[in-house]
Amino acid sequence: MTEQEAVRPLDVPPEVAQRAVEWLVELQSGEAGAHTRAAWQQWRDAHPDHERAWRHIETLNARWRSLASPLASATAHAALAPAGSPQRRQTVKTLAVVLFAGGAAWLGEQHAPWRAWTADESSAVGQRRRLQLADGTAVTLNTASAVSIDYSAEARRLQLAAGEIFVATGQRGNAAQRARPFLVETAHGVLRALGTRFNVRLLETGCRVAVFEGAVEVSVAGASPLVLPAGQALEFSRRGIGSPQPANDSENAWTDGMLIASGMRLQDFAAELARYRRGVLSCDPAIAELRISGSYPLDDTDRVLQTVSAALPVKVQYFTRYWAMLRPVS
Repeated sequence: MTEQEAVRPLDVPPEVAQRAVEWLVELQSGEAGAHTRAAWQQWRDAHPDHERAWRHIETLNARWRSLASPLASATAHAALAPAGSPQRRQTVKTLAVVLFAGGAAWLGEQHAPWRAWTADESSAVGQRRRLQLADGTAVTLNTASAVSIDYSAEARRLQLAAGEIFVATGQRGNAAQRARPFLVETAHGVLRALGTRFNVRLLETGCRVAVFEGAVEVSVAGASPLVLPAGQALEFSRRGIGSPQPANDSENAWTDGMLIASGMRLQDFAAELARYRRGVLSCDPAIAELRISGSYPLDDTDRVLQTVSAALPVKVQYFTRYWAMLRPVS
């Protein structure tokens, strides 16, 4: 049993758990002065549950002493966010659930949110970023994506924590450097590039890889590795490796800032476009099966919605600036 698994839930009110985490973040933000520390001590003394909650956090801090631990990383991430910001509030809420509701073992899971929060490189919603790595490899991050980079003497590793990347492996350096395996690790399996250009996207329950040049070896625990050649794509998860299918040539159109649809269901189109805009974009079930084709610029999603409403019998209803819905024309 790991240290994480040995931690038991603590029965305190949710608001107490959340306030304890808020104090933890505030004290580690570097802005806590004497007044803040006095208020923190007063809070601890105000009720036995407050003291129990704080001692619980101290116990976890003692178990994960390393600055590289998930708990320390997640707390630091929250502390760096502006006070009162949605980012800090969401992090605090998640930490409160994990630390007090019996989810501490989740700290070690591959899909834990702080693997994305603490990644080496990330992109914002609607942003695309291109990275040039030491060996000449080019990595392009799609919207809301996060990746960590680990180049060692044994291997060149990318850890995809969120979103989607397009990789064009490089061959810079000496023969020994070029001979190191190039791996993309995900929560569902590992991809080994065999001199290639390929796209990797995390899905809700798995991962999709599409190869455009060379080949990629797909490995999942409990299954035989599969070499996927250029022009092929497949989905894989912890349950196994799916069957290869022809890759869609438009799968990497996002690297050029475009969304290409060819007879796509309107509901699927809306879900894809929603990845590139903040807030919520949904589609009324009454028009979900309408089909749409064309090339659409991802840098102006409002303009895309206007184009869709002009081409199809649909309208865009805005509830707020960040909440829109495609609805049938009445």
